[in-house]
Amino acid sequence: MRSRSLRKLQLSVLAMSLAVAPLTAVDTTARAEAPRRPIPPAAGATTGTAPPVPAATTGSAPPTAPRVTRPSAPPASSQPVPAAAPAKVVYLTFDDGPKATYTEQILKLLAAHGVRATFFVTGAQVKAYPEITRRIHLQGHSVQNHTWSHPRLTRVSAARFRSEITGTDRAIRARTGYTPRCLRPPYGAYDGTVKARAAALGKKLRLWTVDPQDWARPGTRTIENRVLNGVRPGSTVLLHDGGGDRSQTVAALPGIITTLKARGYVFHSTMCP
Repeated sequence: MRSRSLRKLQLSVLAMSLAVAPLTAVDTTARAEAPRRPIPPAAGATTGTAPPVPAATTGSAPPTAPRVTRPSAPPASSQPVPAAAPAKVVYLTFDDGPKATYTEQILKLLAAHGVRATFFVTGAQVKAYPEITRRIHLQGHSVQNHTWSHPRLTRVSAARFRSEITGTDRAIRARTGYTPRCLRPPYGAYDGTVKARAAALGKKLRLWTVDPQDWARPGTRTIENRVLNGVRPGSTVLLHDGGGDRSQTVAALPGIITTLKARGYVFHSTMCP
């Protein structure tokens, strides 16, 4: 009886094993044959074999961003050079000549020191000393107009004004080939009428900034000191080579030139274009 029950139990277990086994096989086969759904590539990725990823080194620092190379400063030689300071210029001018004795002495002194100057000559003196006028020009100095007879231009008529200026222009041009572009009114006397009349004749008025009053013959040392104390960069110095005894002016000139040169001044020959 017991053996029969045991036999039934074994048969039931076997039947259950046979019934479960096919289901397990079918399920496994179904899983194996089910098609795989392709995984879409990530945005921006390319198909094909992925590039190898370098193996990380244990303990190494993470990769850094690319280094940006900045342009280096240009060499010192190519740096902008500051503009040179304006030269200390001074203009020596001589009025009322030419005169045989004093103009010739002044020309020799200027040549010895390598200095150029401007001579405001009168037409009457140019007529009296044509060769000296020519020599002034040939030595590199500027010859400009100081009227014919040295009148006060604020008191002359338009006709007289024109005659004084144009007559002197012709005399200078005949000796130098150059027509003056500047006019120095005698005594420095001018007004709006004088300025307008000069401009109508193509002339610019040129005066001075330093006047040692050498015409009054105050003494050589006084002339020299007045000039040296008054000169600034761009100054125009009024001196005379005609109109009287100019021996003190001649004697003061070497000291004026050498001192101004020692102070760094240079001498220009003309204030007129």
